[in-house]
Amino acid sequence: MRTRSEPESGRRETGPGETGPADPRLDAIMKERRRLINLAYRLLGSLAEAEDAVQETYTRWFAMSRRRQDAVESPGAWLTTVASRICLDMLGSARARRESYVGEWIPEPLPEHTQGAATADPADRVTLDESVNMAFLVVLESMTPAERVAFILHDVFRYPFAEIAEITGRTPGACRQLASSARQRIRAERASATPAAEQAGIVREFKQAWEAKDIEALVGLLDPGATLIADSGGLAAAILHPVEGGPQVAQAHIDIARAAPHLTFTERTVNGRPGLIAQHDGVTVTVYAFHLADHRITRIWAVRNPEKLRAWTLAPAG
Repeated sequence: MRTRSEPESGRRETGPGETGPADPRLDAIMKERRRLINLAYRLLGSLAEAEDAVQETYTRWFAMSRRRQDAVESPGAWLTTVASRICLDMLGSARARRESYVGEWIPEPLPEHTQGAATADPADRVTLDESVNMAFLVVLESMTPAERVAFILHDVFRYPFAEIAEITGRTPGACRQLASSARQRIRAERASATPAAEQAGIVREFKQAWEAKDIEALVGLLDPGATLIADSGGLAAAILHPVEGGPQVAQAHIDIARAAPHLTFTERTVNGRPGLIAQHDGVTVTVYAFHLADHRITRIWAVRNPEKLRAWTLAPAG
């Protein structure tokens, strides 16, 4: 692998003859940001955490002296290695944090044009494809940190197992087994996925039935074993445990429509797939992602945690 070992964090050393922070390779280094954000979001399931991981990666790069930077043969590979190791550490600590999370934890949903919290820089946007749809991310959450890193780096970003082994501290053979195990879980999810065009029509029908408070129509669109999962983090009113069963999920949505008649619902792309958003006075308060199989809705994820809706306040509602 064409990288040096990960440096220690610390103050940037100034080499002889340096007059300031100017770096002839700065543009090339900063152009890696979008790819790193894409990688970190898929590894962590959180745009906020992805931004933190990438920021820490750049902090470590600029903490090095110019001499040490120039000794790195492939800065892009170095940044990827460091970002992946940071994400691997964050995944381990995230498991402990999520044990104390109030209610269910759902990956952070992304609008069609995701932007960073403080900037509209296109470099902060996550490329939306099948590797970020909500069902895919939820399956990733069931994996061990090492499985997730091995699978994402190899199957999504096409890194060879020899390089993944250096990142994870395991053998190439072990990384291959980790990715294979993860791939089997993903394959099972993809096998039942409904094409996006068909999903859009069913989500539209669901929205119309919900607005009309037509429980029979809702039940007809839901799989008998459908599940509704909400994520508020204790920061918004929401069910704390999954609602299971088509009729029960339909009734839960009727209850929402009756309790909050002021909400307006809009069809939006959520993590690259058709979804809905609920707004109050123009502010997005809930994002709904769906999974369909055999022409029916099998899972609904409702994200109400305002800390996970930052990107939706920056994205156009149309």
